[in-house]
Amino acid sequence: MMNLEQLISPVRVGVLGFGGLGQAAARILAPKQEMIWVAAADQKGYAYDARGLNPDTCISTYQAQGSLGYLEAGGTLSNNSISDLISQASVDGYFLALPNLPNTFMASVVQEIIKSGWRGVLVDALKRTSAVEQMLQLKDSLQVAGITYMTGCGATPGLLTAAAALAAQSYAEIHSVKITFGVGIANWEAYRATIREDIAHIPGYNVEKAVAMSDAEVEALLDKTNGILALENMEHADDIMLELAGICPRDRVTVGGVVDTRNPKKPLSTNVQVTGRTFEGKISTHTFTLGDETSMAANVCGPAFGYLKAGIALNQRGIYGLFTAAEIMPQFVK
Repeated sequence: MMNLEQLISPVRVGVLGFGGLGQAAARILAPKQEMIWVAAADQKGYAYDARGLNPDTCISTYQAQGSLGYLEAGGTLSNNSISDLISQASVDGYFLALPNLPNTFMASVVQEIIKSGWRGVLVDALKRTSAVEQMLQLKDSLQVAGITYMTGCGATPGLLTAAAALAAQSYAEIHSVKITFGVGIANWEAYRATIREDIAHIPGYNVEKAVAMSDAEVEALLDKTNGILALENMEHADDIMLELAGICPRDRVTVGGVVDTRNPKKPLSTNVQVTGRTFEGKISTHTFTLGDETSMAANVCGPAFGYLKAGIALNQRGIYGLFTAAEIMPQFVK
């Protein structure tokens, strides 16, 4: 049972990873009343302030000096930034804004968090089916550790997966779930890891090859395509999440889209189409479309914190383990 102080006090949130997504997360958290951003870690250091971190100061320090560890107030340089931060900071929940490169990286980070003895809520925006499968293998360990873990809670998988699960309620049988996304970013270097994960889906590439590419090699590839990455039949965890939720077999789920790395305008609208048969025997399609003006950062970080809030509610009730975006509805964060 929550006491009055728990109901009033904002949730103390940390962000692991401070690239483009982590920085966007910091800005999204800044005006929130129900959450306060108190901690963040990057490869070389971390920052912690129980009173709250300043996004502008943190971002300018990171961009100028390469690490939050150089912050005059609250910064600490560290070769083990994540484990050091978790052991020292008082945080209720972390958003893992980390690049899952190689494909086992996120699972290895979570294993270290489990070993640390920390208890609370973790949320990620993992994309690959195989990455979520690795998280599923940690389900029992997370439960024993007293951690409530929300996986696949970005845009896709995440927001669109939840929309598909909701839309499926109109049907007696789901024939297909088709997710199509359009992403526009002004500068690919702001999202280096995300772009490399996307490149790994292009025919002739894989995660290992994408990780090994230098920035110059990525730039050369983008020059050949005029900055456009067209992606089809991606290995996306929407499939396993909808299958686990009992919506449809994973082979009925397809994900693809277009990423424009040189233009902030979306090259096409992001949507999910759920086609099925109603109990009357009629075939129909529900379509849920995201507004073109919403950015990738807004559609990833917003749902992530909505799922973090839902995870906090579960955690406070003593419900631990692993949950996906297709199982639990996010809660709006004011």
